[in-house]
Amino acid sequence: MNALEPGDRDALHRVLRARRDVRTGFVDTPVDDERLHRVLAAAHAAPSVGFSQPWDFLVLRSPALRDELATLAQQQRREFAASLPAARARQFAGLRVEAIREAPLGVVVTCDPTRGGRHVLGRLTQPRMAAHSVAGAVQNLWLAARAEDLGVGWVSFFDERVLARTLHERVGMPLHLEVVAYLCVGHVEGFADQPELATAGWARRRPLAWAVHTDTWGNHAMDPLDETLAALADLDTTEGEAAAREHLTRMTVPPGALGEVGELGVRLSGLAGSCPPPLPEPAVVAIFAGDHGVHARGVTPWPQEVTAQMVANFLAGGAAVNAFAATVGAEVQVVDVGVAADLDPAPGLLPRKVRHGTRDMTAGPAMTRDEARAAMRAGVETARDLVTAGSRLLVTGDMGIANTTASAALVAAFTGASAEQVTGRGTGIDDATHRRKTAVVAETLEKHHPDPADPLGVLAAVGGLEHAGIAGFLLGAAALRTPVVLDGVVSGAAALVAAALAPTASHAWIAGHRSVEPAHTLALEHLGLAPALDLALRVGEGTGALLAVPVVTAAARALADVATFDAAGVTEKDRAEQDRAEQDLATEDLTESRGDAP
Repeated sequence: MNALEPGDRDALHRVLRARRDVRTGFVDTPVDDERLHRVLAAAHAAPSVGFSQPWDFLVLRSPALRDELATLAQQQRREFAASLPAARARQFAGLRVEAIREAPLGVVVTCDPTRGGRHVLGRLTQPRMAAHSVAGAVQNLWLAARAEDLGVGWVSFFDERVLARTLHERVGMPLHLEVVAYLCVGHVEGFADQPELATAGWARRRPLAWAVHTDTWGNHAMDPLDETLAALADLDTTEGEAAAREHLTRMTVPPGALGEVGELGVRLSGLAGSCPPPLPEPAVVAIFAGDHGVHARGVTPWPQEVTAQMVANFLAGGAAVNAFAATVGAEVQVVDVGVAADLDPAPGLLPRKVRHGTRDMTAGPAMTRDEARAAMRAGVETARDLVTAGSRLLVTGDMGIANTTASAALVAAFTGASAEQVTGRGTGIDDATHRRKTAVVAETLEKHHPDPADPLGVLAAVGGLEHAGIAGFLLGAAALRTPVVLDGVVSGAAALVAAALAPTASHAWIAGHRSVEPAHTLALEHLGLAPALDLALRVGEGTGALLAVPVVTAAARALADVATFDAAGVTEKDRAEQDRAEQDLATEDLTESRGDAP
């Protein structure tokens, strides 16, 4: 009886691919009891820890009760919306997150942690297995409903305690039960080809290859860095750029009047492969944080523990980068690739530590080549995660006491400039410290003789873990055709590494500003990038790049929203000149036909 029939496998895979989380399109056709029974029977057939079957299914048909629960969900929606950065909040405003009133019934799936008694097989060391088992039952229910042509939407916009208390008061649900899911169930107008959140641009599906690790973590079918570099080998922007330049000639502004803003639009269109390009929002700034062994050489008066302290400040929302991010509606993420201290988990912190800071680059290579690659892979994967989560504009940020020293060495290595030309005052050091810092950069260059033809070797010898992370971040974003706004000298130095590995990647990069660090100007000139702003900033963190975000957004919006001469009914300059020339010619012809006699 349990043997599979011919065609079962293909049918199962079709159902799996066709399953959708349905939020729109429910109709008022009642769900008959027989169909509902089959769906719940499939859920009840799910595997469970110790065969404890810890689930129960509360079927709610009452419109009055569902209306009350919908009101609870709307309150949670408002609270979630208030927590979002401005651009993300605007995007969220157009999303439907539940259909509690519209669906003809709701199914509350609960977990009873007491089911099976004290000695449930497999639950002693993993008590969460009871709730995990219930999640499996929910999946069974969802798939069976799809096979029965019923839509299901999982509503997570509930405070579980408030929901449980409400159900206790209204229908007598025991308070010791955990609510795992509230499911909207009913007939629908149709099933979308893609998940609603993907269609709305809220998020993308990750390729399976990114999620599969074989034998050791990070061992993918193709190394993420190698895969990224291969994708960048044939990155072509000519079609989109040509379309943008042609479109600019038809816009109701004088030729060239948009200046560098117009050039930004061309750059965005080239990356997108079409004009107008997608609006580059929401934006997110990724602050890569790492410590530096060269700190021991006295190149800065700031103690090394300030790196970890500033990371905590970023996560608490109290830094300059947080103020600027809030101003432009961007999200803030901190990526720990190499902070010397161990950091506690916190919202907004991505733990990607390769090692606890670099070694002193004056004594030997700052990193091994494998460590540099690992940090670059962390950057690639950070870009992938943020883009698949729905970000359409990435912004680079950095934190690391003594990182301008390593930045100076990197810029010197790739541009051929001297230690004196690249070494700035970083956090505002005095003359004596500046002389010592310059000498340290010169000593480092003399020791390693970094060869720009070996960019990974240069990075390992004199770079920082945050430089490596940012370099990977820049490459990963470019491979996904997502624009990145570069911050100051640390980002500029990292961009030199990335450009040496994949020159086409620079099509995705926008210089947000020019910092006062001399190495930054040298890096931008070497990369051929013109800064959008020049405000004498040297904060780092991503601050200057964030200030340029509205300029980048305006460049894309101009191509999308500014009317063309034809659409606006405005006479073009060339057309007017042509009309005048034709009128003059007609006048001359008329004069000749009348003769010269008075």
